[in-house]
Amino acid sequence: MQSENPLLADLAKLVNSAAGTVAGMGREARDAARERLKERMGGLDFVSREEFDTVKAMAAKAREENEKLSERIAALEAALAAKAKN
Repeated sequence: MQSENPLLADLAKLVNSAAGTVAGMGREARDAARERLKERMGGLDFVSREEFDTVKAMAAKAREENEKLSERIAALEAALAAKAKN
């Protein structure tokens, strides 16, 4: 039968408790830092990737439409100039 030294048992409990406390403090510090970063980033004007891609697609479509309208205007102006010559 093994005899247990109460002093060593208490020391082991203390070390185990301290390790748990340190680990808990580390988690809390990490979570608090993450929360502060989110708060500071929230004040900045960042957009999500989804929003960026949507606006980029809208701009590309608008550019295409603008080019088509420019070509149409040029054709109408040419037709008007030809009609004015006659």
